Amino acid sequence: MTVACVDIGSTFTKAALVDPATGRLLATAQAPTTLDDVVTGVLAATAGFAGSPVIACSSAGGGLRLAVVGYEELISAEAGHRAALSAGARVVHVHAGVLDAGGLAALHAAEPDVVLLVGGTDGGEASVLRANAVALSGAERSVPVVLAGNVAVRDEVAGILRDGALPVHEADNVLPDIGRLAPESARAAIREVFLEHVIGGDRLSSDPRLRSWVRAVTPDAVLEGVTVLARVLAAAEVSVVVLDVGGATTDVYCVPDADAEQATLGREAVGVPARRRTVEGDLGVSWSVDALRSAAAAEGLPVPGEDPLGLGEAAATVALRRHLRAEAGYGPGGASARSAGLVVLSGGVFRHAEQQAVDQVIARIAADAGGAGSVLKGTPVILDRSYVLAAVGLLAREHPDAATALARDLTRSPEKVTPLVG
Repeated sequence: MTVACVDIGSTFTKAALVDPATGRLLATAQAPTTLDDVVTGVLAATAGFAGSPVIACSSAGGGLRLAVVGYEELISAEAGHRAALSAGARVVHVHAGVLDAGGLAALHAAEPDVVLLVGGTDGGEASVLRANAVALSGAERSVPVVLAGNVAVRDEVAGILRDGALPVHEADNVLPDIGRLAPESARAAIREVFLEHVIGGDRLSSDPRLRSWVRAVTPDAVLEGVTVLARVLAAAEVSVVVLDVGGATTDVYCVPDADAEQATLGREAVGVPARRRTVEGDLGVSWSVDALRSAAAAEGLPVPGEDPLGLGEAAATVALRRHLRAEAGYGPGGASARSAGLVVLSGGVFRHAEQQAVDQVIARIAADAGGAGSVLKGTPVILDRSYVLAAVGLLAREHPDAATALARDLTRSPEKVTPLVG
């Protein structure tokens, strides 16, 4: 038996045929994503795979758009924001405090697919959470809500939301106590919203096969793949950073050496997540080129023209700079992407380019004095030409040994600076 692991991207649908018994990559293919009905693109990409069962992830149409509504910017809203990122969502809006008319207008203008409603530690302050539930339930636009705040009033708040005819998914508090971030329950609920309301709706396709295929939003699947890769590298005490430049977003993933990092971290108001991801919705190389050019200019970088590799270089540089700035908020030792033992570069603009041209891009990013260079300088870099990390993540739950084998093969890629795993 073989399995077709498919990523339905914003521009292309990529497929990898894998033997789940061994983790061997047998074939790869891709086809343009058909946004009028993404199933057509999936069938085209897997046409040569002899009817193998499909498991898929999706970021078509820009992926899952999520807004966070919290209590206080540096605590509840930030905890919700980190939980959203770990779920593979693209955070399009964050609001802290009571939602007034202006706050509701800004929230709806962001056009989220789901609202993550948080606030208060367990048994703590609850008035803002109640008030925001009332505001959301009375709004004209109905958006699914993941409720992940103070559990002492969870039933009451969920009732308020349901009285307003809002779809509600209840989760544990993302911040049950000061200093303890617990995003996993909210992450699972966000995933369910994605599957039920985005994949299960008719936004991407009315074909019921899509709902049976899709297991996760693409960044969530890749995050799982990066986690498997980090476990493969753990024996060599190597931490990993993955830089994935896409058509709609550029994502940076970091799985640090937890033991080494925690030794240097102090107690914070919001805990440090073990797996980190930043997603930049204005750094896509096809869907958001104008915004990418503006972002490059704002960072003092050369503004890229039409060359895909130039666009990819700008996206990667800005994304790495932003990721490091975000990680600096974790406190001393938090910016662990700088101490990565391996960088994996992914994205169509790099996979389809000549290796010499990609090497030149890597060298220029490594020389960046604005921060990005500290991640790549002197660090082994692997180019994921076969785009297997999404497949690794899709296989991780049902075929963990195959996922591990596929990730290990990536570390043995001939397109690297230094071999890391024998």
